[in-house]
Amino acid sequence: MLLLRLFSTLHRRLLKHGAFTSEEDLAEQLLAFIETYNQNAKPFKWTYTGKALEV
Repeated sequence: MLLLRLFSTLHRRLLKHGAFTSEEDLAEQLLAFIETYNQNAKPFKWTYTGKALEV
């Protein structure tokens, strides 16, 4: 789930409107995005208590 959240954010903020001149340019922008994202990321707060889900 956490990985899906990262990919969703990556798509919205970089890939959707990005213009890349080459594969190297894409790689550089991805690494820059991840570095910035990690500096500003907030911890994910789990809400699941560990109890069995009721159907």
